[in-house]
Amino acid sequence: MKKDFDAWNNNKKRIHADNENKLYHEREVWWCALGVNIGFEQDGTGIESDRPVLILKGFSSQVCLVVPLTTSKKKNPYHVSLGTIEDKIAFAIISQIRLIDTKRLINKIGFVDQVLFANVRKAVKGFL
Repeated sequence: MKKDFDAWNNNKKRIHADNENKLYHEREVWWCALGVNIGFEQDGTGIESDRPVLILKGFSSQVCLVVPLTTSKKKNPYHVSLGTIEDKIAFAIISQIRLIDTKRLINKIGFVDQVLFANVRKAVKGFL
């Protein structure tokens, strides 16, 4: 599959210059400009290269640890069920955890139930 790195690079420059850092909290789900990435790293989708992410941990007002979400159901320990988000079944892809600048956060979708969030954190700890 051909990836348009040049278009994403222009979008990334705009995000860096124009966006402000967002106020966020753990357990929240946000649309996030993940972009176009190398190989099998999780990409965003569509024109904006965005994807929902779950905020796992905040480090400062500028950076946080997130896990990308997908609607693809796979039977492996790296896809953890989150129930329904925006009327779609969602799974956290814990093998794709990454640190992001909060300028990448677009808008908050909602939050994950405490029990489901605890399941994701437990899976992440087991993964590491």
